[in-house]
Amino acid sequence: MTEKHQDPARESRFLSPDSPPHIGTLIALTGVAALGMNLFLPSLPGMAEHFGVSAGVMGLSVGLYLLVNAILQFFIGPVSDKYGRRRVILAGMVAYLIATLVCIFAPNITVFLIFRMVQASIAVAMVLSRAVVRDTTPADQAGSKIAYVTMGMAIIPMIGPAIGGFLEQHYGWHANFWLLFAAGLAVFALAWFDLGETARPSDFTLAEQYGEVPELLKSPRFWGYTAATTFSSGAFFAFLGGAPFVASTVYGLEPQELGLYFAAPSVGYFFGNYASGRFSARLGINKMLLIGMIILVSALGMMLLLSVTGLQTLEFFFMLMIPVGLGNGMSIPNGVSGSLSVRPHLAGTASGVNGAMMLGGGAGLSALAGWLLQGGTTETPLVALMFVTVSAGLVSVLLVIRRERRLMGAL
Repeated sequence: MTEKHQDPARESRFLSPDSPPHIGTLIALTGVAALGMNLFLPSLPGMAEHFGVSAGVMGLSVGLYLLVNAILQFFIGPVSDKYGRRRVILAGMVAYLIATLVCIFAPNITVFLIFRMVQASIAVAMVLSRAVVRDTTPADQAGSKIAYVTMGMAIIPMIGPAIGGFLEQHYGWHANFWLLFAAGLAVFALAWFDLGETARPSDFTLAEQYGEVPELLKSPRFWGYTAATTFSSGAFFAFLGGAPFVASTVYGLEPQELGLYFAAPSVGYFFGNYASGRFSARLGINKMLLIGMIILVSALGMMLLLSVTGLQTLEFFFMLMIPVGLGNGMSIPNGVSGSLSVRPHLAGTASGVNGAMMLGGGAGLSALAGWLLQGGTTETPLVALMFVTVSAGLVSVLLVIRRERRLMGAL
């Protein structure tokens, strides 16, 4: 199996690791990573009963997973910049597969939670699939390709819980983890045969590789792009943290009805990704990022206006989440592409830091949304938080564009 760096100009040949990987392989990598996050959520009550623990303890299987996932993203990038994308992806997936099997046969909650944290090693698939795009695609086309690659992150949240609920009802919680194992094994085989090495060999030691990180962190443009993607995705995470309260307490929805309404932002995100895939190369990542943030600010501004004037309804609340998802689908892929393009030789590191900031910031905003809504009877605090968040993202984009114009003018 060759480990030589691939020429980005070469055409992809499916199941040929000597050519750039097929886009379907990269979509599968992001999809299996997303599946590990939410497939088993409907099984949490049954799992709590199985292990004889409270719902709060069982909920740690979500919180600890996200925490380890965020931490890993800081380390995955530099390690892959040193040792290569292929090796790190395959090693992470092997750890994920072993951990999934241990979760299935775990004798108690302690063993389960430990190996549920190890399952977070699947983060390599999500982080490094974006870095692979940057390795093999010119900067002006990377936003389009990343948009297609991250479609898996839009589709899986729409169908994952539904599949998990079906399996839980008919076969029990173990079936969800068997599906995670089978999907992971299939994607591992696909990556083995189709994903060759895409990163340029590094002559630095790992310590020297980490020593290069400050070069990236000192870049205002990197932080501008990262802030834009963090704030853009943060609005969605805040929605996840607060919308269940709003739906049940303010609008009186039943849990099964809530599942249907929750698909609204994912539908918008899917079409936003599609728009990015079609137009990013033509319009440029900065313009697409700006358009996405303007859509976000406009949709949430309208939602906030309806809320403070007392005109907000259940239909308006969730209907306006469709353009919010659309704006996310346009801003996030192009923001990620921009952050990876600031220092191309540190693309893996940039992808890891960007992903960790998005996940960590989103988790914080999700918790903040839940706290703001405690004891309340209106959705206004949630909508205001989302509006402030995306407004900060718009400011970040404008600062990035201003910075880039200054750099171009200095040349």
